[in-house]
Amino acid sequence: MSITVRAIEEKDNLPLADLIRKVFREFKIDKPGTVYTDPTTDALYQLFLTPGSGCLVAEENGEMVGCCGVFPTQGLPDGCAELVKFYLSAETRGRGIGLQLLERNMELARELGYKQLYLESFPELSKAVSMYTKAGFKPLPHALGNSGHFACTIWMLKDLTAEVSAEDAPIK
Repeated sequence: MSITVRAIEEKDNLPLADLIRKVFREFKIDKPGTVYTDPTTDALYQLFLTPGSGCLVAEENGEMVGCCGVFPTQGLPDGCAELVKFYLSAETRGRGIGLQLLERNMELARELGYKQLYLESFPELSKAVSMYTKAGFKPLPHALGNSGHFACTIWMLKDLTAEVSAEDAPIK
């Protein structure tokens, strides 16, 4: 397996939009109020030109297999960014690539000066939610910020300044 993680490029727009929508159809969460219908999904490179943001893509043998980014979503508390556009192809899941993308994006968020990382998800994405929990994200009772993704029902927050305890440390 030859995995490359790199910054998003303009040529990634179409393959990433296709990957994201395929994941939403797979989990039957392709509905309004989600990234599925969000117009920025077709222009992620341009979206991540926003100051304070960044997006990493994972390729395996030159094929796009995943993405994940950090974005300064409006309405979030000072020092907090949102973990966004985190999707992996079905054949890639369960091989540690998602964890690698998550860890690299937490590093990116710290490099960008963020102290907290927020995310929104769905019960249908339970394996991802389990990974977030193991990485130290804590559940919230309500949404933060103004993502516009009103269909999400899981909200989580991670303190990026806390020391990682042995039980929260990623398994290598």
